[in-house]
Amino acid sequence: MSARRPWLAPLAPMYGAVVTAKRRMYAWGWLRQRRLPAPVISVGSVSAGGAGKTPFVAMLAGILRRRGYAVSILTRGYGRTSELIERVEPYDDPGWHGDEPVLLAQRSGAPVFAGADRYKAGLLAEQDRHDEKIVVHLLDDGFQHLRLARDVNIVLLTREDVEDTLLPAGNLREPIAAVGEADVVVVREEEEAALKGTLDDLRGRGHEFAVWEIRRSLTLGELGERLPTLPLAFCGIARPGNFTKMLTSSRYEPVETVAFADHHPYADPDIARLLERARHIGANGFVTTEKDSVKITSEMRDHLEAVGPLIVARLNVELLDEKEALAQLVAMVGQLDRRKGLGRA
Repeated sequence: MSARRPWLAPLAPMYGAVVTAKRRMYAWGWLRQRRLPAPVISVGSVSAGGAGKTPFVAMLAGILRRRGYAVSILTRGYGRTSELIERVEPYDDPGWHGDEPVLLAQRSGAPVFAGADRYKAGLLAEQDRHDEKIVVHLLDDGFQHLRLARDVNIVLLTREDVEDTLLPAGNLREPIAAVGEADVVVVREEEEAALKGTLDDLRGRGHEFAVWEIRRSLTLGELGERLPTLPLAFCGIARPGNFTKMLTSSRYEPVETVAFADHHPYADPDIARLLERARHIGANGFVTTEKDSVKITSEMRDHLEAVGPLIVARLNVELLDEKEALAQLVAMVGQLDRRKGLGRA
């Protein structure tokens, strides 16, 4: 993929040098990390969005909870107006907490704690527990949050990442080489072959990591809900083209897609724009992502449904070999439990 902002390409090497130096300073102990009493599993990526971290974190939380772990999710909550460190409830205001924390609270079944200081959020999570099960923290979008020590590093890698360019010219927050520091690299089923060369190259440099494959699919609307035949899609995500592709691969092709900026806070003028566009192209309904839907108020939904149903496309993620992946992860966390005196689930 070519640079999204090619005029900024001369700054990309400088940016890469700075982030690499920062990671090395943490590795060498020149910058201090803080460690929570319970194990921390970080889920992150090298891109500034679009890797699918949120549904993966929700899926992993479910797996760990079924295993008997008491799981908390620690997240910053990009774009949140609150400066507090607090627990997020499933139907809290996404403008206050951020869209992804609210979505995680709805989907994961685990308590979610949002705040810029993930260490303090983790302490609040441990004070919040009411049982004696093992506490495991999932650090959402944590690969670059080096101030909090993590015990397991999981990194999602996509083909777009490998073809992308460093910020500020592209969308990469770190060089691809940083992926080698992961304990687990997660790739999409359909991209495994394309990423094999990159993974082999990282291993050739002496890095060791497990590779998990995931399968992604969409669930369109609720059971029995009528789907509009000519939907207008809209979304405010990092890679809107991927949303359109997944809809098409699900044999539900939108007439058109309206893309807003990532984490876009919807307001009345946006709804008016969508209504005008839908009427102009003859759409008879809408389809959007879960992340966007949490920001659509009931009043906004009523206005949209004057044209036709608003369908929410839910992104489902599953591990292709969940048994093996779970065994690897439990082994990693189990060793940490013994070291920290927390026992095994």
